[in-house]
This record gives sequence, structure tokens and C-alpha cells, in this order.
Amino acid sequence: MGKEATLTHTTIQGVQIPVIYEHSALIPAGIVRLVFQGGGKIQDGELLGRGAVIEELLEKGSKKRGNLGFAKALEQRAIALSVSSGLQSLSFSLNFLQDDKEQAIDLLGELLLDPNLTNEELQKVKTAITAQILAKQNDYDYLASRLLKSLLFDSTPLARPKLGTQESIAKIRLEDVKKALESTLTLQGLIIVLGGDIDRESTLALLAPILSKLPQGTPYTKPSFSARKEPTTQTQYAPTQQAYIYFGAPLYLEDLESESHLAKVASFILGSGGFGSRILEEVRVKRGLAYSASISYSINPYTPYMSGHLQTKLESKDKAIEVVKQTIADFVAKGVSEEELQAAKQFILGSEPLRNESLSQRLGRAFNEFYMDRGIGFSKRELEKIASLDLTTLNAYINKHTEIQNLSVAIVTAKEKKQQSGF
Repeated sequence: MGKEATLTHTTIQGVQIPVIYEHSALIPAGIVRLVFQGGGKIQDGELLGRGAVIEELLEKGSKKRGNLGFAKALEQRAIALSVSSGLQSLSFSLNFLQDDKEQAIDLLGELLLDPNLTNEELQKVKTAITAQILAKQNDYDYLASRLLKSLLFDSTPLARPKLGTQESIAKIRLEDVKKALESTLTLQGLIIVLGGDIDRESTLALLAPILSKLPQGTPYTKPSFSARKEPTTQTQYAPTQQAYIYFGAPLYLEDLESESHLAKVASFILGSGGFGSRILEEVRVKRGLAYSASISYSINPYTPYMSGHLQTKLESKDKAIEVVKQTIADFVAKGVSEEELQAAKQFILGSEPLRNESLSQRLGRAFNEFYMDRGIGFSKRELEKIASLDLTTLNAYINKHTEIQNLSVAIVTAKEKKQQSGF
């Protein structure tokens, strides 16, 4: 294992760009990630699904080589290059053997500066995404999840489906894609992540001529989204054999540094810890209402909330929802036991090495620490606080957060069959 990740900056066209780097000589390979803030779903506006279209189009190679030619160039040197879009970012991820670093970065530059943006490829992508949208109409778990997001985050990008709709996808033009990329692929929004058996300075020297061709752009400010405060319930009917129940509530985070370890342990005990968690014990073990159930806290300074889900028999949905609400109410009112606290601490602290075994995992953690304004090393400080956490402090935190009882519920279920009267 190499040294811990560090944060430095490199200057391109007068713009200070953050660089997260960890050296690891475990295998002769390297990782380069370029993360552009401001891309993804948040940029879609009325053109729902544009971020998804861009993600798929950028997987079609460069204009110089075309889709097949670009894929062949990657395959010849066992280079992996992928593109992904999130809520508010567009990322290029490059993995390569140490000896192929220059060629790998050259191919990354090709894709970044001259992607295969043609009407022909756009139509193929739109057809593929439309097929995905149609397939999702029979994914009742997905429909319930989307319904909950629309309840909790109404009129925000979070409420919109990443894939868009059939109608919105049909409206997307090549000009819309180019316009979005021009505003996203800028130096001011860029974060560079490097790792592996590669030198930071020489790698940045290879990237500099490519990145210097990008516009400076404007600094990106991450928006915040708050979950709905007033409880509500909405039902969507479908020809399903089970009831799919998703639920969520606001979670108030005042200071991440002093609260995250408390929220993490509370979340684990209430519902993210699998067997032994409160929600699974009450819903499955004691009452047999569902095969599985979970609750977790999104401990994100920009979008904090609590959410959970379960599946149950059609005739058991009302009882299951009642049990969920009562379990959360009891949790807030009475807190947890010393036994539950110790079990949670043992699991969280014991499983930490598994969560950071690979270089990719460690770089991902360091990036998230930086991106969420926590600072590199935040996770270690959090674990130290969990190790010394006492029951009184944890229960005071749990008792304080009554807002998680303001539960909004999204249900996908079948319509009740009307009983026919006979003579």
C-alpha cells in the first residue's frame, strides 16, 4: 500500500486546479480521473435526460477514430476509459498499465477534445435510452424510488429521472449536446484525481497540453437541496404482485464535522446495518411483513435526508407502513441500547479495511472528502470519534432529530379487486 492521498494544485491558464494523488507501487498501473463539476442531471433543465445522452455519446469514441476504431485502440493496450455523469458532475475515468501511460493519456485527450458527436451516433444513443425508459416502466422498485424522489425533492433536479422521458429524449438535438459540453468542460470546474505507480508531476505534464485547450469557464458553486418537511403519501397503481414502499424524511445537519459520526452510527442501528437493525427486526423477524427492509441517512451537507424501502404483500402494505412509522418514533423517543451501540461500533470499525482495500476505493474516498468540503483525512477522524462514542451522547443526538418522523411515503401497488356480489 502506498502513502495516503494528498491534495495539491496545478495551474493551467492561470486557473488553480485541485489535484488529489496517491502513489501505490502495488501493481505497475495508473489511474487518471477528470471530474468536471456542473455536468450531469443538474444541467438538463427542460431537456430531461440530456446528461444521460451525453454520457452515452462520450462512450462512442473520438471523431478521428470512430466508435470501433477508438475501442480497438483501447483494447490493444488494455486501457479502460469510461465516462459517467452524476447529479452535478461529468467524469472521465482512465485506467492503464504503467508502460502505456502516454498512449492512454493521448486517447483521453482525443475523447475530451474531439468526441464522436455526429447525428448518426446521437440517434443510436436516443434509441437505446428510449428502450431503457420503456423497460423501466415495468421495474416497480425503480418507479417507487422515483416517486419518492419526486415527493421529497419536488421542483428540483433530484425529482427528475436521469434518463428523462420518451418525449424529452426525442427533443434533444446535437446542438444541445455541444452547448452543454462547452459549458461543462472547463478548467474552473475541474478536479483531477491521480493514483497508482505513476509520478504526479510527469503525469500532470502530459495532461497540461490537453487541458490547456479547454476554456477557463466560471467557478462552480454546488447547490443545496432540502427534503420535504411536511409528510405526504402518494400511490401509483401497477399490475404488480407485491407492494413496493419507499419512504423518506428530512435530516437536519448543522455541522458535519461534529455530527457525521453520530449520524453514521444512528443510521446503522436504525436500518442500514442489515440483520440486527431495528427496522429489519421489527418488519421481518417479529412480524414477517417483508423479506428485507432498510433505512439509511444521506450524510451529505448539500442534500441531507433519511430514506428507506421495503417490499411486502399487497394486503400487508398498510400494516408495514404503520410498523415503519412506529419503529422510527420509538427510535427517536427511546434511543438505543449499549449492546446496539457496541455491535455497531464493532462492525463499522472492523469493516473499515475492506472499504479501503483497493487504490480505487481510497481515491474515491479522498475525492468525496474533498468534494463534500470535509477535507482529506475526514474519514479517519470520523472513525476515531466512533471508537470513543458513548451511549449518552448518541442518544441525545437521536432524541434531538425528531424531523425523521415527518415521513413521506411512495407506494407502487395493484388496485384492489372489487368483490362481485352474487345471488
